[in-house]
Amino acid sequence: MAYDLEEQEKLDALKDWWDKNGVKIMVLAFLFALAILGWRGYQWYEQHQATKAMGYFEALEVASAQPSEESTARILAASEALKKDHAKSGYTSRGLLVAAQALQKQGDLDGAKAQLQWLAQHSAETALVDMARLRLAGILLEQTDYVAALEQLKNPSAAYVGLFADRRGDIHYAQGQLEQARSEWTKALAALNEVAYNQIVQLKLDALGKE
Repeated sequence: MAYDLEEQEKLDALKDWWDKNGVKIMVLAFLFALAILGWRGYQWYEQHQATKAMGYFEALEVASAQPSEESTARILAASEALKKDHAKSGYTSRGLLVAAQALQKQGDLDGAKAQLQWLAQHSAETALVDMARLRLAGILLEQTDYVAALEQLKNPSAAYVGLFADRRGDIHYAQGQLEQARSEWTKALAALNEVAYNQIVQLKLDALGKE
């Protein structure tokens, strides 16, 4: 009998505890399950978006290797989709570099310039931004827009100091500013570590002759 009373007291205590805390526990369990489902849903969405971005990137690469009016349209469509729907994806930054190169080869300098300008303004990857700025300066040089070209070559990251200096030298040389060109090419030579590239810069300096 004492045993039954003891068990009943335990059951009553458990019931009282559940009456006080049961709803809270159920709510917490529901929120925990909801959080797990939400996280899994987010992961699925991110993977789905990455797969779509990769698809556009691959389509852009294929179109870039087949120069034609039709392929140009596909390049532009794919790059627009990447910019609109996948702006933060790494595939977008790299895809726009591919698109710009393909359009430039086809003689569409304005189209190439637009891809690089978007990349330079929106990408979070410093190296790719500097690469876009370097290529953009090259296009502007080709279009003889020297002021805008030099504007792109300010404040490079450490990895691009030499390349930016070399391009500034090219721009000054195109303007007939030979001493400024010499100064920039000398800076480039000091900053660059690539032997083949150094040889190219040295040839430019040699062509200028001695001071």
